[in-house]
Amino acid sequence: MSTAPVLAGVHHLKLPVSDLDRSLAWYATRLGYRKEQDWFDDGVRTGIGMTHPAGGPGLALRLDPERARSSAGFDFFAIGVPDETAIRALAGRLTALGEQHAGVHLATFGWILPPLHDPDGHEVRFYTTEHHTDSTSVPEVHDAVRTAARGEAARAHPDQGTG
Repeated sequence: MSTAPVLAGVHHLKLPVSDLDRSLAWYATRLGYRKEQDWFDDGVRTGIGMTHPAGGPGLALRLDPERARSSAGFDFFAIGVPDETAIRALAGRLTALGEQHAGVHLATFGWILPPLHDPDGHEVRFYTTEHHTDSTSVPEVHDAVRTAARGEAARAHPDQGTG
C-alpha cells in the first residue's frame, strides 16, 4: 500500500514575463491558449490566466520583468503531447509561424520537440506522453543527445545495428 498522497497532475504553470500582452499573443498564436482571467494588484494588471481548448495545462503569466530576464533560457517545464503524429504536427505549425526549434527527436521514452523560446527566452519543450519503449524500468541516461541520435539511427536503419 502506498503512503504517497493523492495528486491529480499539474494544475497550472506560471511564468514571469516582461510584457503581458506580448506573451499572451505569443502563447495564443503559437500554442492556441486563450485568456481566461486578468489579475490586478492595486489597480495595475499584473497577471493573466490562460486555458487551452485541447487539453494543455493551465498557464499563468505574471508581470515580473526582472525574474523573466534572469530565467531566460531555462526550461521550467515540458508540455505533454499525445503521440508522435501530434508532436510532428506541432513542429510543422511552429515552423510555419517562423519559430526556430530543433525538430522532433527520439527521447528516452517518447519523442521530444526542443527548444522553442517564448518572447522572454524561456525554453518551452514538448514531450509525447506515448512511449516507444518499456517505461517500467528506471533507466540511467548518460549523454541524452548522443543516445537519442543513436536510437534515431537504429530506427531509421534497423538492419545496420547501432555498433
